[in-house]
Amino acid sequence: QVQVVESGGGLVQPGGSLRLSCAASGRTDSTYGAAMGWFRQAPGKEREFVAAISWNDINRSYADSVKGRFTISRGNAKNVVYLQMNNLQSEDTAVYYCAAEFRRSGVITTAALYDYWGQGTQVTVSS
Repeated sequence: QVQVVESGGGLVQPGGSLRLSCAASGRTDSTYGAAMGWFRQAPGKEREFVAAISWNDINRSYADSVKGRFTISRGNAKNVVYLQMNNLQSEDTAVYYCAAEFRRSGVITTAALYDYWGQGTQVTVSS
């Protein structure tokens, strides 16, 4: 049973930074790592793509709204990813979700293509 667990959310002032962490565990039959991504959902809005990274750490993709401010990276441990968020603004306030996919190797920006999701972590940007 695959589990995806996020951590690192919280309250931060505009212009501040946060780093989210995500670990996907429980898949022992996969030779390669998982393609992983971050999505977010603000109140009253649909879930939207934020950033994604391929299983081999070669390819990354970002939503236009976060380019230059957010960075997705992989940790040394298998299937661990981080989202470094700098210069946070009020419009970044949302529940952030991590997703993992073991059947595809590339960058996945579509939520429907991910099989496994975390429970979400709240990020609130407010003064």
